[in-house]
Order: sequence, then C-alpha cells, then structure tokens
Amino acid sequence: MGPRTAAGMRPYLPVAFLARLADEGMAVAVVTLALHRTGSAALGAYVLMAWMAPHVLAAPLAGSIAARASSPRLLYGAGLGCLGAAIAASAATVGTAPAPVTFAIALAGGCLGPLVTGALSGLIGLLTPPGPVRDRAYALDAAVYNAASVAGPGAAALLTGLYSPALAVLLLAAAALAAAALATALLPGTRSRGTHPGPGAGAGPQPHRAASTRRAALVAGPVVVWRVRELRAITGATCLAFLGIGGLTTTAVLLGGGGALMTGFAVGALAGSLAVARYRPGVPAPRLAEAALLGLGLALAAAAAVALVPSPGPWLLLPFFTVAGLCDGVVLTATLRVRSDHAPPGTRPQVFAVGAGLKISAAACGAGLAGLFAARPAPLLLLAIAALQLMSALLHVLLGASGRTGTLLGRPGRTGTDVGR
Repeated sequence: MGPRTAAGMRPYLPVAFLARLADEGMAVAVVTLALHRTGSAALGAYVLMAWMAPHVLAAPLAGSIAARASSPRLLYGAGLGCLGAAIAASAATVGTAPAPVTFAIALAGGCLGPLVTGALSGLIGLLTPPGPVRDRAYALDAAVYNAASVAGPGAAALLTGLYSPALAVLLLAAAALAAAALATALLPGTRSRGTHPGPGAGAGPQPHRAASTRRAALVAGPVVVWRVRELRAITGATCLAFLGIGGLTTTAVLLGGGGALMTGFAVGALAGSLAVARYRPGVPAPRLAEAALLGLGLALAAAAAVALVPSPGPWLLLPFFTVAGLCDGVVLTATLRVRSDHAPPGTRPQVFAVGAGLKISAAACGAGLAGLFAARPAPLLLLAIAALQLMSALLHVLLGASGRTGTLLGRPGRTGTDVGR
C-alpha cells in the first residue's frame, strides 16, 4: 500500500475483504450444501433468497445505526461476529433442521448484509482526508469487493471439492469472525459523524425530540438518495443495470460455461477497479459510470452475438465476459465516488447502505427473472441483460447528473459538503 493511502485504510482493507469473502462465498456454499444433504438445490436457492431478501429493508436501519454509533469499531465488530454466527448456524441447519428454522437464520444473517456492503464503505469518509487519498481509497474498496467476488465462490467451490460443503460454510463463518476481530483496530477513540449533540443538548431529557430524531435518522438515507439528483441518478442507473447482472450467472450456466465465464467476469471487474486505483482518470465520476455502463452493455451484446454461432464454446465468449467485468469494476468505483461526493455530512453510512441494499435487491429480482425465462434461448437472455446495461447508461444521462461532481483525480468539484446549497 503506497504512502498516498491513509494509514486508517490498512486495518480497513483486510476487514472488508474477509467480511465480503464470507458474504460472497455463501451463494455457492449454501446451495452446494443443500444439494449434498437433500439431493436437491431447491432448498439452497430458497435459503439464498432469504439471505438476500432483507437487504433493501435492513439497509436504512443499518445505515442509521452506523451513522449514529459512538464506537464504530464496536458496532462493526459485533455485527461481523453475528454474521459469522449466522453463517455457522446455516451450516448446522441446512438440510438437517426444519426449513422454517433455516429460513429464519438466513433472514437474520441477511439483515446484517448492508453492514458488510454499503455501510462498511461509508467508513472510508472517516478514515481518509478528502482529495486524491480518498479517491484512491474508494478505488481500492471497489477492488476489495471484486477480489471477494472472485475469492469467495472460488474458495467455497475448492473447499467443497477437497473436503465437504459443510466445512466450506464453516470456514466462511471463520472468515467473518476474523473480520470481527480485526474490526477492533478501526477508528480507535473516534466517534462516528452524525453523533454530535444537536440543539438543546444538555438541557435535560427531551423524549419527543429524541424520538423524532431517531425517526428522521432512520429515513435519512432513502430521503437523501431520492432528493439529491446525483445520488438518485446513480442509484436508479445501477439498480436497472443490476436487474440484468443478477441473471448473468444463470445465463452463463445456460451458455455451457458458467464457472469459467463468471470467473472471467469477476477477474475483469477486479482488474478494472485496480486500474482506476492506479491511474485515476481525470474524468467526472458520473461520466465514467455512464461510459463503463455503455461498455458493459456492448461487451455483453457482442458475447450474445458470438453465442449465436453453433456450439461456440465458453472460450470464445470468455474475452467478452472479461471485458464486461472490467467495465463493471469501473462502474462500482465511480458509484462509490459519487455516493461519497454527494452524501451530506452525517448521512454517508445511510446513503451507502441504502444504495447497496437496493442494488442487491434488484439483482435478486434479476436472478428470479432469469429462472422464470430459463427455457428461452440463452443468447436471447444475454442480449436482454446487455440491453438493460445500455438502458441504465441512457437513464443516467436522462436524469442529468453527468459532470456535476469532482473527478477521480480529486480535482475541485461539487462535493457532499455543499449538497443542497
């Protein structure tokens, strides 16, 4: 890690990687475990749906708690510890306990998802100073997301093949618990933004005002995402894009090379985020997101065209999936930058958590749609996914957010400190 990166990022990066490694690996491990124990993947699919479903509902609460926490390291340590416990409980109950018990555990674990994804990214604003250091930190955070998306499913599949799916799930739980232990090094002695006393503090108990403040904090994230044009634009565009991305795994399997194609996509995404961290292009983040969404759609459309060739084989499609993944990594980096620039003071954890929760929910809907239309020709499904990426780029343009924020080089621009002026 170079000298340009703030010292606070050194403990953050392993915490984020291990937490997301556990979360990402669950998708493969729990389905495989259900198949191993019951002979059917259906239970695993339902458990995975229960794990993903609470994200959009839990995100505002997770963001509000993170923003108001007096001890962020205690909050994230406890949250990640509970996540590890939920994963371990899943390993013990999938296929052995009554299904409602397993689903309840998955729902509880899924409620912690926004803390691992968006809310954790919101800490970067506390760990780094504004400017190039923070820009590079967000690019590295995007790289951590993508590295976990490669390593999580890969580790789960490898451990399942060498040992057993139950052991794979337990080791994912251990990764979450390790992240919880490392979280104790985050922000020592620091209070989270948004916890400063408001008017009238110290004047005695004010229960009505306190209750009103809690309600306002709970909805702060969704309200800010809706009211701030740049946040509304990037959230709407990425949710539309993820409606397609959510069905990409199923489509890749139908094309006959699911593992290879999705690995290529994930490796490309990692390379894209690392490239932005290294070179930091002097382009406004919203425009970079639009260009990357356009490139993502074109790459997948080209893959769909190649897939029309009789028996194309996954290796002919792999370069297009890799380029698409590279563009997806750039989209994620630009998205994190836009959220940071335009989240008003004290709302950054809520904004990150809500944005991530909405994207994951959109991806879950996309996965369901892919299953619903699985009987259709796979190239046609891939073309539909590509069209959604192109439509998302167009949506962002129509919402008029291009060029209204600082660049990824940290040049002066409109930031979250002057939103609403």
